[in-house]
Amino acid sequence: MAKTQVKYFSGYIRNFKKLCAELDIAADLSREKREEEIVIKAYEKWGVKLTDHIFGAFAIGVYDAESDKLYVIRDQVGQKQMFYAVIGGELVYSGDIDEIVKTEGFEKRLNKTMLQQYLFYGYPIGEETFYEDVFKLMPGCYIEWDGKTAQVSRYFKPEFKPDAAKTADEWAAEIEKVVDEILGEESGDAQLPYKESFLSGGVDSSYLFAASDAVCANTIGYEESGFDESALARLTAEVLGKDFRVKMIAPEEYFSRIPTVIDKMGQPLGDASAVAFSIGCTAVREHAKVVYSGEGIDEFFGGYNAHKRKLPSDWTYLTCSHIMSNEVVKSLMLDYDETVDPAAPVAELWKSVQGQDELAQKLTIDISLWLEGDIYLNTDRTSTACGVELHTPFSDLRLFNVASKIPAEYKFFEDQNKYAFRKAAASKLPDEVAFRKKVGFAVPIRKWLANAQFNLPIAEKLFGETSQKFFNQAQLRDMWTNYLAGEETLWNRIYAIYAFLLWYDLKF
Repeated sequence: MAKTQVKYFSGYIRNFKKLCAELDIAADLSREKREEEIVIKAYEKWGVKLTDHIFGAFAIGVYDAESDKLYVIRDQVGQKQMFYAVIGGELVYSGDIDEIVKTEGFEKRLNKTMLQQYLFYGYPIGEETFYEDVFKLMPGCYIEWDGKTAQVSRYFKPEFKPDAAKTADEWAAEIEKVVDEILGEESGDAQLPYKESFLSGGVDSSYLFAASDAVCANTIGYEESGFDESALARLTAEVLGKDFRVKMIAPEEYFSRIPTVIDKMGQPLGDASAVAFSIGCTAVREHAKVVYSGEGIDEFFGGYNAHKRKLPSDWTYLTCSHIMSNEVVKSLMLDYDETVDPAAPVAELWKSVQGQDELAQKLTIDISLWLEGDIYLNTDRTSTACGVELHTPFSDLRLFNVASKIPAEYKFFEDQNKYAFRKAAASKLPDEVAFRKKVGFAVPIRKWLANAQFNLPIAEKLFGETSQKFFNQAQLRDMWTNYLAGEETLWNRIYAIYAFLLWYDLKF
């Protein structure tokens, strides 16, 4: 038996050329064999500290025959999913939670604590999952399994240590240098010669598209002009002289896709953009197997309005997204548990960042919990289900290492967020694109839900048999009625509840 065996690998190794040279691995191996050899030799040289040397996105299971131990490792920011459970005395693990749940001997039980927290946040936050006794391996963590005990250790936590010695221009130059290095590695893989890119109206995807080897941009559009970014994306592609495709999404296609997305996600997700992303991935798959996407920049550099707002001194920052107050959750749940504190998933980490500047505190929380719990859950599971390999170069740890040193005043400058990053982007983009106000990835579901032509299946779930097991029907009816009467801001609560009910009926 080989002394080191790769039992699981999901993701991609971006800096493979450097690692092949350093570890004496033949460069002409197939990609699958190359990645296996890199993991084996990197583990034999550095042990679990291989994470200091591998750049990319990864979830790894590696068995050490000499110590008779298994190590399960997730990348630093959680681009790839990883879940685990001990079933029948064995450690079962996978990036697909459904693979664990269907293991022989596992008894499915709903984790109502997660339901309560999900209603508050809108996504499954932290280590627990919607299944009792199934856990998420958090980003920057690894499991050591000795056949009896799963010992979880953390090898990476995002830390911000601002360096005031450099100017904004100097930081922009640092960003540009690292971006070029990362995308140079991406373009250097001869086994992935053709790539496309997602493109919105914002600076993140525009810079990625401009700096990368992607030959065509893909965006989604809507008839509703207030939500449509395709015109801005088209202008960017034209300026860059690259090809462009737009996939127009109608409400009929959007609503028909929701059950598939929730099923493949593995857990409920109240982020309605996941459905649009799924449709976009399907459109890309018709002509490309690999697509770039710009996730990570908002969390590394401070891109959300919540990052600007001053917190009262006695508040805990509960990530940039939470959709219901605790009072609303209590009014809705039939089995509300007073002992479940919505701040519990954040509390320990929040305590550890006290003393840092407020932006650094917020970004640490969002990278550790929101980015992996919502954004990467969406992008990883959705792209995988659609048969597309998603590369997120701006999530590379080397770019975070630059962002972590940039002072807050160069992230928010005058009316601009991500200021130093935008200055770097201006090296490859016109100023009107690089400094364009953040548009976002809004979906017109807030309007579509009010249309009786589309909302009948939603109403049937909201007030059906399953809903009656979990929710106060009078409170739910009030919410639904108020939304239909014009309170559009209630849409995300309704969608999150619907997503849970749909998931529950699919899985239980």
